[in-house]
Amino acid sequence: MSELSWQKSSFTNADGGSTCVELATGGHDIRHLRESDDPSVILTTSTAQLRAFVLGAQAGEFDHLV
Repeated sequence: MSELSWQKSSFTNADGGSTCVELATGGHDIRHLRESDDPSVILTTSTAQLRAFVLGAQAGEFDHLV
């Protein structure tokens, strides 16, 4: 997956982004996520599933897990 163009979050910390989430688009409706300090581990999902996760996190649906 090295051919993917990875984008860092706009919320990357001031140390240059050593610990942030990166996102890449891989074909029709496929999204890849990885953590910058361990780029060999890649999560692959669909746009709809990623959107549902982000909206759920924003709504506090996972707060009970913390």
